[in-house]
Amino acid sequence: MSIVGDLKIARPHIVCIGGGTGLSVILRGLKKLPVEITAIVTVADDGGSSGRLRNDLQMPPPGDIRNVLIALADTEPLLESIFQYRFENGEGLKGHTLGNLMIAALKEITGDFTRAVKEMSRVLAVRGRVLPASEQDVTLIAEMMDGTIVKGESQIPKMGKKIRRVFLHPPEPRPLEEAVQAIADADGIVVGPGSLYTSILPNLLVKDMTESIRASQACKIYVCNVMTQPGETDHFTASDHVRAIYDHVGEQLFDYVIVNDEVPPLEIQKRYAKSNQCMVKPDIKQIHKMGCQVLADNLLLYQSVLRHDADRISRHIVRLVQERLRQLQSG
Repeated sequence: MSIVGDLKIARPHIVCIGGGTGLSVILRGLKKLPVEITAIVTVADDGGSSGRLRNDLQMPPPGDIRNVLIALADTEPLLESIFQYRFENGEGLKGHTLGNLMIAALKEITGDFTRAVKEMSRVLAVRGRVLPASEQDVTLIAEMMDGTIVKGESQIPKMGKKIRRVFLHPPEPRPLEEAVQAIADADGIVVGPGSLYTSILPNLLVKDMTESIRASQACKIYVCNVMTQPGETDHFTASDHVRAIYDHVGEQLFDYVIVNDEVPPLEIQKRYAKSNQCMVKPDIKQIHKMGCQVLADNLLLYQSVLRHDADRISRHIVRLVQERLRQLQSG
């Protein structure tokens, strides 16, 4: 095995694709490990502070990008608190997050959103790269099972109806070339966790994104959510998540699906049931039928809400990627 090959296994390049919340959890774990990280983040958000800046300044929404930047930042807790601070008062300011405003200001100064994100990455000493999936103005649209058409990422879960499909307008928006190249250069590609229809799929529907993933020799991993989401994945099993992705972009996209097989305590289940949420059941046999290997483990971290155990899942991801690299090098 070559010295270059040994170094690649020791420090693989992992591309993570998703939205601001679920993706941030995984990134906080991965940044502690010896890996090169590129995060590709959705730009379909149209609610809250992001939506207002998007409309007022004709820029991609910064909110998901902001959360990912903070997840990868190597900075003081006070600066993180400042960056995430949301104004509660003030005409025009109420509801805005300071970090969103800072990214918007940098976009105005540099004249380019991606450059603004890179400059903010430097300010925050981000470990890795953070890239928007596209710089094009896109709208996420859903068609419900009853034929209803809903426009806007923030409006889709509010309908309370089962989703048939989602699509982007304009269709197949131009990808950021740097994002496509990152996928081509990756040793591992991780999709999720995160909102299936409003965070994960908007990335995969960008032109050339899925084709680039499928063409790559990297280890391709889908990290399934631990709980269902009202208005998006009500009563979904793990295989239902994978099936929804495959129905949109075609099959045989993932090598592995990582699922949680730990049942939360009854009192936590009852609390989530009040919000019409339940545990995503790890129906492993159904996932195997789709041609994916399954890694099932206790991935739960009990905080104010249930989250993936970032450290444990990150170790699983790195191990799978390193195993693939060894296989490729051994021929």
